[in-house]
Amino acid sequence: MGAQLTIGRWLADRARNSPRRVAVEFLGGRITYAELDARTRRVAAGLAARGLRRGDRLATLTATSPDHVAVLFACARLGVALQPLSWRLSPAELAYQLEDAQPSLLLVSAEHDGLARRTGTAVPVERIGDAALERDGDVQDVAEDDDALLLVYTSGTTGKPKGAVLTHANCFWTNLSFDRTSGLRDTDVVLQVLPQFHVGGWNVQPLLAWWKGATVVLEPSFAPECTLRLIEERRVTTMMGVPATYLFLAQDPRFDEADLSSLRLAVVGGAPMPEPLLERWRDRGVEIVQGYGLTEAAPNVLCLPPEDAARKLGFAGKPYPHVDVALRDPDTGALLEGAGTGELVVRGPNVFAGYWRDPGATAAAFADGWLLTGDLAERDAEGYYRIVGRSKDMIISGGENVYPAEIEDVLHAHPAVAEAAVIGVPDERWGEACLAFVALVPGRDANEDDLLAHCRGRLARFKVPRAVRFVEALPRSGTDKVSKDDLRSLAAREEAR
Repeated sequence: MGAQLTIGRWLADRARNSPRRVAVEFLGGRITYAELDARTRRVAAGLAARGLRRGDRLATLTATSPDHVAVLFACARLGVALQPLSWRLSPAELAYQLEDAQPSLLLVSAEHDGLARRTGTAVPVERIGDAALERDGDVQDVAEDDDALLLVYTSGTTGKPKGAVLTHANCFWTNLSFDRTSGLRDTDVVLQVLPQFHVGGWNVQPLLAWWKGATVVLEPSFAPECTLRLIEERRVTTMMGVPATYLFLAQDPRFDEADLSSLRLAVVGGAPMPEPLLERWRDRGVEIVQGYGLTEAAPNVLCLPPEDAARKLGFAGKPYPHVDVALRDPDTGALLEGAGTGELVVRGPNVFAGYWRDPGATAAAFADGWLLTGDLAERDAEGYYRIVGRSKDMIISGGENVYPAEIEDVLHAHPAVAEAAVIGVPDERWGEACLAFVALVPGRDANEDDLLAHCRGRLARFKVPRAVRFVEALPRSGTDKVSKDDLRSLAAREEAR
């Protein structure tokens, strides 16, 4: 097919055309496009010398950093898929993803070295940013458009995460469509606070910024007070976050007095933004651009531009250019016409190539060529979409997707647990939190602290239930399925007391 859409040359082209522009600001330092490109070439040569070849995987466990950026572009040139691991996960979760993907190398930052060691992985581990990883010289760009650029693991409905394969072409098209909607400028200063283990940490602003020649201010972690200060001092013009990002900023004592005048574009994704929070930011003169996406769509699907923000408050907008969406009747599978409500389905060149080595899960993710999102959407007469629900089991906590099956599997592994079910409940801080219902094995004892400690040793912190409710037996439907609607009603009654 050729290599017309590959990402590796973006940085080289920009370094040739605007070498002295600042590509990255990080902890007070500045890196030009020429410097970042030279670093990338050395890293690519070093990885090639270690035997990495087109089609291989390279895993990372690192905070956001320029080192990670150089590794991504080096992988892009080599045709190697970057597998960015989440440092929020437990050692057991990370071990599963490493075993599943079988990367040739794991690059780790100093603060996560201990976590990497606790996975017990047999994958060779080296320090990201180490000069020993670099070699003088250059390598030939060998990536093809349909080669994997990113291998991002998502929570699984059956309890095990799946690796979503995002190709160079997927990422090319999603960045092109984002540019045609957001109008990112080469003079923009982009603040990146999302972690780089999320697809949004690459494909929602940063990669586009480096394509256009803008400056990206990278933050290794999110702290509201620091973020507000950076917006003021660096005259940040655009940023992206999840609803919790904007909530924590709005709750900071300095929010009302912070100078936000430079911020012309603030994008939110990961979960619906509460309307009162949208209004809070509007009162400060900032219109939040609401959108909708999912990892399997690389991730952009819907966008509500600023000019529609007030008139269509609460809507996720219309499809990005080059993206098609439709509503599907969940019962019949028929596509719906006109205004109505149904499951949102997506197709386009941004839609992922499939799940890593899992043809069954890939086939189940599609119907008649459409990617099934599992999310319910309402479409109005003007063609604007609002997300009104989702696949009942998925929970979104602080912008992170959590499938109860994964937590239930961990709870079932406790010797005192006969059966368990997990639901999402409202949470003021994170949007939703996990609540577990557990029936114990007759004659066995366990309390809430026991089960939560059991979960903490095996799950990321954001997946650990907020609380455990003990029941004699889980409610079941006529077909003997656990009735989570009954559990939600029970939780709502308890909350109302």
